[in-house]
Amino acid sequence: MKRGQKTSAEQVVLKLRQIEVQTAQGKSLALACKEAEISEQSYYRWRKEYGGLQIDQAKRMKELERENTRLRRLVADLSLEKQVLADVAGGKLVAPERRRQAVDGAREKYGLSERHACRIVGQHRGTQRYVPTVVADEDELTRAIIALASEYGRYGYRRVTALLQAAGWRVGKDRVQRIWRREGLKVPQKHRPRSRLWLNDGSCVRLRPLHPNHVWSFDFVQAQTHDGRTLRVLTLIDEHSRACLALKVARRIGSLGVIEALADAMCLHGIPEHIRCDNGPEMIAKALRKWVAKTGPQIQYITPGSPWENGYCESFNGKLKDECLKQEIFYSLKEAQTVIGIWQTTYNRVRPHSSLGYRPPAPVTVPDLAFRLPMVAAMQ
Repeated sequence: MKRGQKTSAEQVVLKLRQIEVQTAQGKSLALACKEAEISEQSYYRWRKEYGGLQIDQAKRMKELERENTRLRRLVADLSLEKQVLADVAGGKLVAPERRRQAVDGAREKYGLSERHACRIVGQHRGTQRYVPTVVADEDELTRAIIALASEYGRYGYRRVTALLQAAGWRVGKDRVQRIWRREGLKVPQKHRPRSRLWLNDGSCVRLRPLHPNHVWSFDFVQAQTHDGRTLRVLTLIDEHSRACLALKVARRIGSLGVIEALADAMCLHGIPEHIRCDNGPEMIAKALRKWVAKTGPQIQYITPGSPWENGYCESFNGKLKDECLKQEIFYSLKEAQTVIGIWQTTYNRVRPHSSLGYRPPAPVTVPDLAFRLPMVAAMQ
């Protein structure tokens, strides 16, 4: 028998039977092994392993051994993969960069090949070897995004993209989102879903805003100064253009204060066709209804207990609270009037509005340094 040649289970059983027959005829074991071309040590080892087995039984036993070896190797590989993922993942491996880091960590800690580590993590080898292209203005853009995120803490990456584009950056929202996530910036908290605005019946269907000065709406927002005293903020918006026409801040605002705010807005922007509001005592006052009737608009009251019918104003009130009132501490009425007035100007002229294609309700049309983005402009 040639050295190094593998012997199958069938051949082993046949040689054992041959040696048994020759020894039964009186030949010595050494001579029988020599004629079978095996050593006596091999004979004793084979007899211990295959003695008494038929050819098909030996073949089946060999297959079971190979299957058992394969299963053991598979279990060992699965255990290794589970251990590798537990050690190097540390969370969901969604982004290619996270998977790239996990592959590098597995290779360094467990000495795995690149192929094996990529298979465990689920990373394509081409993606693993990809070298990201760094744009020349990447660092400058990153600083601009961080500056805007610090300046406007409640804006998401979409509004930041609109601000960058308004400042002259040629950048898309996907690139801004990638930098946003890489720098660990957080998206503003999601608000509770609201009911739909357009009902099957009621004033909202009849008063869908079609053009500027078609429908105005106003409401009240509560706030307070540092000493706990109450502040009332009258909000007045144009539902079509989303522009904030008035933000009147006072300790108390009655029907006469509402009339003053409406009169000032009408002198600047014209007279609307309809005014939408709820059923508060200031709104249903006889003085207010009589004055509005003489000036021309029609007051459309929403159904009591249905604030979603005044959805445009309610949405604006949420932005006012989230981006201004909850971010500031007012120590006096004058300070509140000044800060809220600045926010109104920013909202109308700078803040991108999602329903307007991320454009401000009343954007700046002439160069005006007072309303440019100071932090971004300083970086360019």
